[in-house]
Amino acid sequence: MYLVFRCNCGRAGYVKEGVIQKKCVCGEILKIKDRRILHKTESVQNASEIIRKLQEEKYGSGYLTTADKIR
Repeated sequence: MYLVFRCNCGRAGYVKEGVIQKKCVCGEILKIKDRRILHKTESVQNASEIIRKLQEEKYGSGYLTTADKIR
């Protein structure tokens, strides 16, 4: 079982159930038992898809391009 949560910085993350703490990319160390769990899922693929959707809701969809196409 995988748990999906948000850091205080707003970034979504996931951990395997039973993990005590996780370090976010912002540098903050989070205690999982103190976090509000947004979703529970059976597979890591489902967890990453949920995180992708949560990140798109908050920050918009990302895309890759080259520097010459940016105005």
